[in-house]
Amino acid sequence: MTDTPPPQGRLRERLRDRLGARRILIAPGVYDGLSALLAEQAGAEAVYLSGASIAYTRFGRPDIGLVDMTEVAETLAAIRERVACPIVVDADTGFGNALNVRRTVRTFERAGADAIQIEDQTLPKRCGHLAGKGLVGTDEMLGKIKAAQDARRSADTLIIARSDAVAVEGLDAALVRAAAYAEAGADVVFVEAPRSREDMERIVAALGARVPLMANMVEGGKTPPLTAAELEDLGFDLVIFPGGLVRAFVAMARDYFGALLANGSNQPFRDRMVDFSELNAAIGTPEMVALGQAYDAETIRGQAIRVDRSGGEA
Repeated sequence: MTDTPPPQGRLRERLRDRLGARRILIAPGVYDGLSALLAEQAGAEAVYLSGASIAYTRFGRPDIGLVDMTEVAETLAAIRERVACPIVVDADTGFGNALNVRRTVRTFERAGADAIQIEDQTLPKRCGHLAGKGLVGTDEMLGKIKAAQDARRSADTLIIARSDAVAVEGLDAALVRAAAYAEAGADVVFVEAPRSREDMERIVAALGARVPLMANMVEGGKTPPLTAAELEDLGFDLVIFPGGLVRAFVAMARDYFGALLANGSNQPFRDRMVDFSELNAAIGTPEMVALGQAYDAETIRGQAIRVDRSGGEA
């Protein structure tokens, strides 16, 4: 386990190359350092920092635009410090107009984002699988894409353009918008919440030859749940599972708290928990303790004495 991620530029190049491999990339949804670390340890090649999952876990609130740019950036920075894999970040609408998009992209890139997703919803935005969304004009979204491109320091920081037009204007309009976003230079295009497999086939037919495509799997959402292999066969390049871990956590936490309060003990739940030593192994406690010992007073004194005896400066 390393505490030093690869240089950021190398991660961004790796993500761009990986999306061109024609083998679908699975990005599990994460919301903090621990969830990202466990995803990486499980073998995830990239993770998706979900704004919805931050709202769910940090505030116990729905995905209706309550999370701000600073809160996402703080979460992103904590994750970047802990994992070495590429991070795709949900930037909602860019948190305002084109000037806000510039600031968001600069902030997220500096905090460790490898790909930044912006969408064409109005404010306040809401989850792509909830009703009642509104859209900005296509021209305004094109301005945001241009602002994102101008703001990024590295051309390998990917800009993902999402359209929520299916729910508001229908699939045909969504495809027109998405094509315009691709033409404007978006690195990846994401048509949110198609209603059927046939809709997804149309998305690939219209856009797949010109730009990598992203899909979003939300159990109980508007889009039929497909496996990564099925999405790859259709022609998608990236699939996110943004809230899957939160839904698994809610089911587990309900069972855990129910068992604890009914029994006054963790014992009935014990076979569904890691123990204290397993937790510490997963989060790298032995390595951190060893690292800390390298800086304690006795170690530093010993190093100074050795330097002094060798004839150098004490």
